[in-house]
Amino acid sequence: MKRQMAGEREEFNSILPEYGRRKLLTYADSIRELAESFRDSENSRERMPGEFDSDRRDYIWQKRLNENKGLMIEHLREMAQIMTQLADESRRCIPMGERRFKQISHALREVDIQLKNLYLIENEAGRMEVSLTMKNLKKNSLSSEEVGDLLSVLLNMHLVSAQDNSFFVGEGWQTYFYVEEAKFHVLTGVAKAVKETEKISGDNYALFETETGNLTAVLSDGMGSGDKACTDSTMVVELMQKFLEAGFQMDIAIQMINSALLAGGDTSNMSTLDLCSMDLYSGECRFVKVGSAASYIKRQHLVDRISSGNLPLGIFQKTEIEAVGRTLLDGDYIVMVSDGILDALSQGIGEDMLSELIGSTDLENPGEMANSILNFCIHQARGRIRDDMTVLVIGIWKKE
Repeated sequence: MKRQMAGEREEFNSILPEYGRRKLLTYADSIRELAESFRDSENSRERMPGEFDSDRRDYIWQKRLNENKGLMIEHLREMAQIMTQLADESRRCIPMGERRFKQISHALREVDIQLKNLYLIENEAGRMEVSLTMKNLKKNSLSSEEVGDLLSVLLNMHLVSAQDNSFFVGEGWQTYFYVEEAKFHVLTGVAKAVKETEKISGDNYALFETETGNLTAVLSDGMGSGDKACTDSTMVVELMQKFLEAGFQMDIAIQMINSALLAGGDTSNMSTLDLCSMDLYSGECRFVKVGSAASYIKRQHLVDRISSGNLPLGIFQKTEIEAVGRTLLDGDYIVMVSDGILDALSQGIGEDMLSELIGSTDLENPGEMANSILNFCIHQARGRIRDDMTVLVIGIWKKE
């Protein structure tokens, strides 16, 4: 028995680099994405007919180049810190007895899955993870989710397949990861309207899981309207998603995106950032705002308004970030809006009026709630849409 446990620990140490390898590869992709944004912004400036270089222009560009070099040095230091934190991550292996391992192996063999090894792992948050190396013995593959359902029964814990698992169990040996199922689940709804003089919205949003059980919503409003505003807000949303999925700290990711906007060389490269990160295990929620409109938490007919007074991304070398934490309960709703929603409400009382509207609604479906808010604002503006308008609603409930 001692030999078997020692062997398990030795094999467990060989699994740890797989966690690090996946994260490091994603880090590399994110860095390439940032480099591309710098390159694209540099190439986007084309020479106009009759334009010529001057000493003043050379001085300005040289100064800007030096500023960007300083920013890149700062970001490289931040990257070193990220790598250090990754190296310090720890997980505790809980050895499994030989008898129990054989029982699980036999059960998987009944569905044509051959098991090579299996480990129970307690992560830094105290939640259980399961790592197993397996392969499919027949062409009719089971999905990794179906294997997770079977493991949930065999191990007597609610497990879900990790995000980066292959969808099907292949014919070659491969390691799969399963994590405890989150306590809460969410439904989302979005309603949008484009400025009446434009064909494309300058607002963009994304909903994604940075890891299983952690949902993040990002809403960005590009300054102005049309293609230019859409391009800026798209870059903010896409880079934010890539950085957070890679494991970057939120503050570092925001500063790097701010630098990418500044590198465009155009003072109009500005966008707001409205971010809400939810831990679906605990219900803890964090709002991060950079120049964005107020957000709201609806709890029955009570409304908690979360506002900020800082400026958008792309103005200063180091942007100011405002963060607020809240704890969500079963049946709560989060409402995030762009500036166009508040601007549509009369007499500068948009935030108060919107709070009253959200608190008074009895709608339970997030999509219906988002459409109701949008339609009310358009009606208040007498049918005029003078700015892009976006409403994002997230409802959170406990799982039965």
